[in-house]
Amino acid sequence: MAIDTAAFKYHDSRSFREILLPGTSFNQSLIGTWWKHLVAGAVAGAVSRTCTAPLDRLKIYVQVYAIKESLDMLSSWRAMVKEGGYISLWRGNGINVMKIAPETGIKFLAYDQYKKFFSDSHTKLTIYQRFAAGSLAGVTAQTIVYPMEVLKTRLALGYTGQYKGINDCMRIIIKSEGLAALYRGYFPNLLGIIPYAGIELTVYESSKKAYCQKYGQSPNDPGMFIHLGCGTISSTCGLLGSYPLALLRTKMQAHAVVSDRAQASMVQHIITIMEEQGLRGFYRGFTPNCMKVVPAVSISFVVYEQMRNLLGLTYN
Repeated sequence: MAIDTAAFKYHDSRSFREILLPGTSFNQSLIGTWWKHLVAGAVAGAVSRTCTAPLDRLKIYVQVYAIKESLDMLSSWRAMVKEGGYISLWRGNGINVMKIAPETGIKFLAYDQYKKFFSDSHTKLTIYQRFAAGSLAGVTAQTIVYPMEVLKTRLALGYTGQYKGINDCMRIIIKSEGLAALYRGYFPNLLGIIPYAGIELTVYESSKKAYCQKYGQSPNDPGMFIHLGCGTISSTCGLLGSYPLALLRTKMQAHAVVSDRAQASMVQHIITIMEEQGLRGFYRGFTPNCMKVVPAVSISFVVYEQMRNLLGLTYN
């Protein structure tokens, strides 16, 4: 069999197996690159959430305590610092990183695999298929790591010295509330992650590809500011549609901490919020959440794209 040696100059974009065996398709997932998606996503999640951990704790504090203690965002910040010092602003970040690293890795890996499920090499994904792939990726990731979300919320709301660590927090929750408490708030979270993950991933990839096509740039590396811009747009769009359900999730997770009454259902929480705060109550803490989510997602996409390039992953 004759080999076209000139083809080797394109080794940066095609594998040697494809050159030596033209007509044979070697999908990246078949040659062991799934772990690269996990690593890229995990690093992206860990970096982004550590950078924005104080804003994440502020969001939870405002959602749970603001009405009860008549605190605005600045007063909530001061209360957290007064209670535990500036280091307390990162309280719960350890479990947050333990949660977000695998969650982000699984989400990006699952998104890539679901996209392949919805189309073959001869067709392009429609916006509806991207949304479905993004939603399923979000559901997959959240289902696996959700107990860590509950632990993160409890650690963030706990006072100094209440828990000795992640294991102690889990032990106390299981002992006092049962194993099911680790999935408290899962249903509203599931309802929220479907539109959020679907919109976020769809808008990010669609806006990035639209820009690259318009200006003739490679989708593998259009530049850091394009990643930041597309990430900001996608996270904002996803947040607007899913925030009320995220608020309900946090309320259900934190109920045992802030109330002596029996655990309330999602419907009961909805009725209580409507009676006490009206429709605006469903967006309580939205500003600090935007201050956290928008930069967190933007940083996550930037780091993920850089890790993809570093690990040799490319977009088809």
